[in-house]
Amino acid sequence: MRFLYTLVVYFLAPFVLLRLFFLSLKNPAYRLRWQERFGFPAWTNDNKPVLWIHAVSVGEVNAATPIIHHLLESHPQYRILVTTVTPTGAITLEQHFGKDITHLYLPYDLPFSVKRFLKIIRPTLLITMETEIWPNLYNACERSDVPILIINARLSEKSSKGYKLVSGLMKQTLIKVNMIAAQTEKDADRFISFGADKNKVCVTGNLKFDIAIPHSITEQAQSLKRYFSVNRPVWIAASTQEGEEEIILNAHKAVLKEYPDAILILAPRHPDRVNKVTALCDVAGIRYIKRTQQQNFSSELSVYILDTLGELQLHYAASQLAFVGGSLVNTGGQNMMEPASLALPVITGPYTYNFIEISELLSEAGALARVSTAETLSQAVCHLLGDANLRHNIGEKGRQVIESNKGNINSLMVIIESYLSSDATYQNLAI
Repeated sequence: MRFLYTLVVYFLAPFVLLRLFFLSLKNPAYRLRWQERFGFPAWTNDNKPVLWIHAVSVGEVNAATPIIHHLLESHPQYRILVTTVTPTGAITLEQHFGKDITHLYLPYDLPFSVKRFLKIIRPTLLITMETEIWPNLYNACERSDVPILIINARLSEKSSKGYKLVSGLMKQTLIKVNMIAAQTEKDADRFISFGADKNKVCVTGNLKFDIAIPHSITEQAQSLKRYFSVNRPVWIAASTQEGEEEIILNAHKAVLKEYPDAILILAPRHPDRVNKVTALCDVAGIRYIKRTQQQNFSSELSVYILDTLGELQLHYAASQLAFVGGSLVNTGGQNMMEPASLALPVITGPYTYNFIEISELLSEAGALARVSTAETLSQAVCHLLGDANLRHNIGEKGRQVIESNKGNINSLMVIIESYLSSDATYQNLAI
């Protein structure tokens, strides 16, 4: 089965390179360091043992951040390597850690690429985040005696339907994994159903609940509010996807009829789509400014487009309520934990299947509103903007959901640190 998979990967490799080229037309970073993707990393051996963490993009990098911080503090004898697939993930790592860690791009899952990569890097342990399952990489790790952990592991019902088409390959791959630390019992059951050894699967909760809020965020947010004008109501539409911005802008036009001085912070999931977003603003007749323009936010402006990376948390903190995108279109939604942790009322669309656990918890707590149209979105925004006590009460319910589910990092660190010891056993952690 893996042989057929490898043939397909070889066949697709030229098309993947072509896709990288087209992506680089919008984001030049995709044009850089291609050699790493074929197993030729720029690597200088410093004789430290290497702990390798793979986090595909921004969301996974943010989830891995507390783990990386803990490893840097408690295990300075190790060199921390973090691989990503996207340049945005690489930028986020740079913002969080600077030179404290080493970043490389994950090699394509071609046998010669992963073998060369492992031979050069010689990692002690591979920790992969969430749902990163690579048959040739995992096979090469097993042959090189590199333990594999999948942490914060999730496998949605939708993904499971796709994986059923290659269930044999999934089983061959998952039996090579030393431990799977799943977010929920449902995730654990799905991994087991695909062939993972039930004695090597445990449930440790969702690491994203252990979100870190910098102490300086309140002061920075106050400064940003003064930039907007402290008296103007501010709402944010974050991590929006194509097909959502037009709905959101129409909703904002309706909000402006009731709150003429309202400000919308519009943060596209992918900053390279900003030109499309500005074009939609022009069509809608809405005055806007981009974050990177660094101009005064005058009274005639009503939309502030966040076209940078790494500043979303600050802009959440400067808002009175948050719509979390990827949920009005059928892409599964984006993470709601960050605004909830900042005590913001959260609004989403109907499609949140990538974040079932947190959406259900927030809904049960009365801290999440669902909308499906521009009209229902504008109604929800106006309702919340008009009642400060309601915003506070709903926001506090969401914050308490996050606080009550923290501490998952401790269970994960027990597993990881055990693998840093040669005599570790894990039978007591299994479900």
